[in-house]
Amino acid sequence: MGSTTAAKPRTRGSIPGSVPIATSQSRLDDIVARLRDGARTFAQLSLDQRVELARSMQAGYLRIARASVEAACAAKGIPLGTPLEGEEWSLGPWFVVRHLRLIRQSLLSLKHTGNTPIGQVGHTADQRLAVQVFPAGSIDGTLFMGVRVDVHLQSGVTAEEMSSSRARFYKSPDHEGRVVLVLGGGNINAIPSMDLLTKMFNEGKVCILKMNPVNAYLGPYIEEAFADAIRQNFLAVVYGEAGEGAYLANHPAVDEVHLTGSDRTFDQIAWGPPGPEREARKAQRRPLLQKPFTAELGNVSPVIVLPGPYSEKELAYQAEDLAAGLTCNAAFNCNANKVVILPKGWQQRDAFLAGLERALSKAAARRAYYPGARDRWVSYSKDRPSARQFGAETGDVLPWTLVRNLDPDDREERAFASESFCSVAFETQVGSADPVEFLDRAVSFANERLWGTLSAGLVVHPKMMKDPTLGGAVERAITDLRYGVVGVNAWSGYVFAFVTPPWGAHPGSSLADIQSGQGWVHNTSMLEGVEKAVLRHPITAMPKPAYFPSHRSAHVLMRRMTALEENASWTRVPGVMAAAMKA
Repeated sequence: MGSTTAAKPRTRGSIPGSVPIATSQSRLDDIVARLRDGARTFAQLSLDQRVELARSMQAGYLRIARASVEAACAAKGIPLGTPLEGEEWSLGPWFVVRHLRLIRQSLLSLKHTGNTPIGQVGHTADQRLAVQVFPAGSIDGTLFMGVRVDVHLQSGVTAEEMSSSRARFYKSPDHEGRVVLVLGGGNINAIPSMDLLTKMFNEGKVCILKMNPVNAYLGPYIEEAFADAIRQNFLAVVYGEAGEGAYLANHPAVDEVHLTGSDRTFDQIAWGPPGPEREARKAQRRPLLQKPFTAELGNVSPVIVLPGPYSEKELAYQAEDLAAGLTCNAAFNCNANKVVILPKGWQQRDAFLAGLERALSKAAARRAYYPGARDRWVSYSKDRPSARQFGAETGDVLPWTLVRNLDPDDREERAFASESFCSVAFETQVGSADPVEFLDRAVSFANERLWGTLSAGLVVHPKMMKDPTLGGAVERAITDLRYGVVGVNAWSGYVFAFVTPPWGAHPGSSLADIQSGQGWVHNTSMLEGVEKAVLRHPITAMPKPAYFPSHRSAHVLMRRMTALEENASWTRVPGVMAAAMKA
């Protein structure tokens, strides 16, 4: 990018979606200097000025929404006018437009009431505070019937502290202007925008966004959408590879860094290249980067399926939900369902896995657009006697793959120790068909054996929750799972999408062992002292979620959902419901 104005950057080629050329170091220096000046102004904006900026940014994103979706579909090999197009409306405009609406809602609430909006306040199984953050309004409650998200706060946080510490920047500003480098995620097109929105509106900081090369084609659309913020030197969008990212991360005028990516990228920036010097620095707790560094990284996401009195319909629904959490975005999600943990001796195991395989066999074939996917798929799935493939391996398309019967005691099993980030999932069995014993073993296995701390899932029949012993065991499991997000009866992607909940890793990691990262994004309630977000969902839902691979009208539904999120207008709900019912 040549300047901090909204002018389009030069690109390699002239077709829509072309990749902008790398920003030179001299231009990076100029941009950072401009943002340094803008940071002081931005930190002093009034709530009214912030509301107007958020409104302008939302209007801008609505203007580029369709074009950005078309560019994403072209990049990912998705035919326009098909249900898969709906995925790009979800993973791009819907997320961002909703985020900006909820930012406005929180800022206006701060102006009129002195605090951000939250729902009911209760307590967890171990008597910590639990704060309801979804539904965020009556339309949410109508469109997502029976769905709830609570934020579990860390031990010792009182109700008074929760109230007084919320929206900390607006009540007790702790800086007079800071510049944050946002290293954008390359997989979900909304991530770069949502990360910078968190930093700008939750924390009062200006951002320099370096686009990931994988989706750098989206950068010019972001520049056009957020032109007002760019014009005022509150934001800049730049381009390049790892070298440009490293230059900015170590730039003396950049105060902080936020990364969505891999733990390998994090370690490279924080600790330097692999080898004895890196290990020595880790041992001495001397990171190369002496700046605040937040990150949202990968995960080997477990789904723990409790035995219970499931009907055929319930079992099939949950099997497709599990498949959906793998197939969404061609499996290139940090929270993709990866390890299915089943009870040994469970009588419905074969029926459940058959349902999972049916769902995978019906899921559309996808281009493996993310670099290195084929090599990872081969590494994780080949020479596995129990591997089953659904679809053909042709060109740049990889088949959905399920590897059954992994040995839970195999300490060398790489599927447990590292993220595959491709179209393969795994199944293992622990414990017994006794639900309490199984839960204990499954939670320990997920916490101790699976790499990452981002998200985990539980499948629990509602009748189990009515039994005091079994219900208590489930609540303890939710408390004990060391993940930043726990989803009950639905994929954790909902928590990412809803935006009011915080999204991030469990807060127990360290710089030297970063796991899935540290810090929170989204969180439009602006809560502090967060431990995790917990999603609770009915055992089935009608109509089915838009992310299900069998959904037939997702492209219409998610375009209408995006329009609805402009102002959460009831006049747009009938159109949304009509599209949803055609699933």
